[in-house]
Amino acid sequence: MRLSELEAVVESLLFISGEAVSLTAIAQTIEMDKATAKAIIHTLADKYENESRGIRIVEINGAYQMCTAAECFEYIRNMYKSPNRQGLTQALLETLAIVAYKQPITRAQIEEIRGVSAEHAVSKLVEKKLVCEVGRMESPGKPIMFGTTNEFLRYFGFKNIAELPELEEASKMEEDESNSIKE
Repeated sequence: MRLSELEAVVESLLFISGEAVSLTAIAQTIEMDKATAKAIIHTLADKYENESRGIRIVEINGAYQMCTAAECFEYIRNMYKSPNRQGLTQALLETLAIVAYKQPITRAQIEEIRGVSAEHAVSKLVEKKLVCEVGRMESPGKPIMFGTTNEFLRYFGFKNIAELPELEEASKMEEDESNSIKE
């Protein structure tokens, strides 16, 4: 099979899936080794990026998914006349940051850090599929432990959780942002 045909097959697999597809599944389907499959995926991703196409291929935890380009969001929203994208409140962002950096973590541990009840925030984050149950703590009552999801990675544009900025880096970014607002 020629390279252009392999690209077409990979493109169609990612398009039809609607979800992230593992590199293993792609390699098996096109009957190639993982390195070749990965090279084909990256070639396609580069083409979309370099040609300013309306779709992108993103990597999420070692799997790949086709999605729309972020710069097209306003047009897509206008087409479907959907209400403004619901952002995350400060409370949700704070709770999500705690989960992302401290996972796995219980609701009680989140509340201890934030100093306020986290029941509503955790429920909303689970509802938005940014956080999910990842297990139970081995302690009395076996409280639920939470962690981030692939949707969290997709939402913030990370390939994996290791791409989160260092906490010091995040503080500096916040400080820089605050200084630029004052100016």
